[in-house]
Amino acid sequence: MHGWIIIDKPLGLGSTQAVSAVKRALRTGGYGKFKVGHGGTLDPLATGVLPIAVGEATKLAGRLLDGDKVYAFTIRFGEQTDTLDREGKVIATSPVRATMAAVAAVLPRFTGPIDQVPPAYSALKVDGERAYDLARAGETVELKSRAVTIHDLRVSPDDPMGDDLTLVAHVSKGTYIRSLARDIALALGTVGHVVMLRRIRAGPFGLEPAITLDKLAELGQSRALEGILLPLRAGLDDIPAFPLTPDQAGALRQGRVLAGIAATDGAAFAMLDDVPVALVDVTAGEVRVVRGFNLTMSKEES
Repeated sequence: MHGWIIIDKPLGLGSTQAVSAVKRALRTGGYGKFKVGHGGTLDPLATGVLPIAVGEATKLAGRLLDGDKVYAFTIRFGEQTDTLDREGKVIATSPVRATMAAVAAVLPRFTGPIDQVPPAYSALKVDGERAYDLARAGETVELKSRAVTIHDLRVSPDDPMGDDLTLVAHVSKGTYIRSLARDIALALGTVGHVVMLRRIRAGPFGLEPAITLDKLAELGQSRALEGILLPLRAGLDDIPAFPLTPDQAGALRQGRVLAGIAATDGAAFAMLDDVPVALVDVTAGEVRVVRGFNLTMSKEES
């Protein structure tokens, strides 16, 4: 059981609770004890793709934190809240409602590299304290602007064309959708807040393999979790595989550097047949281990 389980996280559930649900399903199915972690926090008010790493895949979970994400989100115009979502209290109002023509004119300003100020209610630290703790205590929180990239931003094909606006955004690491919604509303001459947020892609993982928590529990009880476990390689579909000889695999497992290798520089996924050996870095013909996998005794199903 080394790989990825993709959860379609429901509304109101925290990411750590989803991790606990996977641990419980593994325990129920008698699979034994494995490390379990998530590949990037998803707020309780958000739904959608939450990759859960199992076993040796936990060594790759950090890579997902650096990956791009795709979100669908709905902005409700006319009210801004202190949390920038529907949980907060209203701090500003406006009678202005955006037209689709105005939206079409504004969205290009939020595409590409932009600077944004994160929400006061965020997990960022200010002088060692979480920003949301300071905000909840009534303190004024001033966060610095940060550079992020919005690769694509468009009106959702499912937008109902009512008072709310639903957008789809492909964003870089560190982007706050609540801040993006706030800034779009302000650019339209009004205020707004997020009333729906759904992650539809996290790195290489989309909604296609995602399962509900009820389905997860059912598969755990029937000892059928292997059927939905994606292989380690699924988390690294953006880097090439690097085939090894048995001698090379043995050297990498000992932490040694392979020299004189004819391979393209960059990250690679070193494999002995179908057994993942390591995530490696190739530089000037030398191959060095970045993260090794303890999978020498059994082969990973793909």
